[in-house]
Amino acid sequence: MNSNSNNERETFVAVQKNGDGDITAFQTSTGRTLNYEQALAEVQGGQIAGVNAFKGRDGETYIRGDADGDPTNNLDNLPTF
Repeated sequence: MNSNSNNERETFVAVQKNGDGDITAFQTSTGRTLNYEQALAEVQGGQIAGVNAFKGRDGETYIRGDADGDPTNNLDNLPTF
């Protein structure tokens, strides 16, 4: 396994939220802006590091940060743009 694999993948560095506080868009470490659907497709494709997709009880698929015990990198705690 290549130890640099995570360095080649983008990460989410900032988010946009709607009036309910739900994340609606992401900014990546390379400066790209992705809407939720685009971001979800890239997460599912393994292109974004530090996050994963999961199916909620409502049957919808959502993006969440990997559980690493560090609350500062939780998606909800990222700066907004």
